[in-house]
Amino acid sequence: MNETIYLAYILSFVLGSLLGLVLSYRKYKAPYAIGKLDALAVVLAMVGWTLALNSALITFIPYYITITIGVFLLAMVLGMRPGYGRNETFIGIIIAGVIWIIRAVIL
Repeated sequence: MNETIYLAYILSFVLGSLLGLVLSYRKYKAPYAIGKLDALAVVLAMVGWTLALNSALITFIPYYITITIGVFLLAMVLGMRPGYGRNETFIGIIIAGVIWIIRAVIL
C-alpha cells in the first residue's frame, strides 16, 4: 500500500504543477513578476503547505488524503511560470512551519 500512496503523491504533484503552469500563463502576460503578491497563490500555498506538513491535525480524514491534497495545492504554486509563486511559497512554508512548531510544543 505504501507504493500506492507514494504514487498518489507524485501524480498529485505533477498534475498540480501542470495546472499551475497553465493557469499562470493564462493569468500573467509579463515574463517576470514585478513585486506583487497574488492573493489566490498565497492562500493555495498556505493551505497546501499546512495540509502537507500538519496532516496529523485533521484526524477525521486519513493522512494520505490530506497530504495528497496539500501536495496538489502547493504544486500549483510551485509550478507557476518562472518568476512567479516564489514569494507566495515562502509565505506558505513559514506559516505551515510556525503551525508545525506550535503543534510540536503543545502536543
